[in-house]
Amino acid sequence: MTAMATALDTTPFVRFTSVTKRFGSAAPALDEVAGDILGGRITGIVGPDGAGKTTLIRLMTALMLPDAGSVEVLGYDTRSDPAGIQASIGYMPQRFGLYEDLSVQENLDLYADLRGLPKSERSRTFGELLEFTDLARFTTRLAGKLSGGMKQKLGLACALLRKPRLLLLDEPGVGVDPISRRDLWKMVENLKAEGIGVVWSTAYLEEAEACDHVFLLNKGRLLFSGPPAEMTGRVENRVFRLSGIRGRRREKLAHFLELEGVVDGVIQGEA
Repeated sequence: MTAMATALDTTPFVRFTSVTKRFGSAAPALDEVAGDILGGRITGIVGPDGAGKTTLIRLMTALMLPDAGSVEVLGYDTRSDPAGIQASIGYMPQRFGLYEDLSVQENLDLYADLRGLPKSERSRTFGELLEFTDLARFTTRLAGKLSGGMKQKLGLACALLRKPRLLLLDEPGVGVDPISRRDLWKMVENLKAEGIGVVWSTAYLEEAEACDHVFLLNKGRLLFSGPPAEMTGRVENRVFRLSGIRGRRREKLAHFLELEGVVDGVIQGEA
């Protein structure tokens, strides 16, 4: 990949201002979310299923607009200039649309057409991406015959065809074996070193801990924004693992939950 600026850019790549998004009459998918995402670092969007992670990422693509508040991406407002945003970002949704009856190379060709990559740039770009993702040996293999990790690497290559300034990855680690997940992280770390802003959404704590900054969401509300160590430090000496239990575990758990010092299922105090 061609080197980009390595210094941390202090100008926000993304800015959310009091963002609210609703779907029908249900509770808001996002409720008054605010914050900044910087370039040259990995930002984690963290939370359980239904927290609002995918909705927040889709708002950054300008494929969806907020009901209230505003989203600015790379200096563009999502309402007034979605085309400017979409020309400057890479996006890999949770279920990336690979064509399983096409080969690795044919998928790259198709997405190059869709992204408007000039033909004069394709040979060099394909070569760089195939080397970067270690897929050069598999260009003739059908996408449907790839492992889960290799499919994610191909999806990443397709998302990087136009060298985005901001890369949005919606739960890329789901369904991927540990070795392939480690490889994905190495590639993302290399992109960060080039100055690209990376957003990685996840429900996994270990992935959140590998980010530089995290937004913790639950039921559409932003509960925390900051370094992951600060987030995990808040539960230090408050959450304990119980082991060596014999017999009916539910009865033992119910007993411990009734003890003094337990609040909302969390044991307070020293181990």
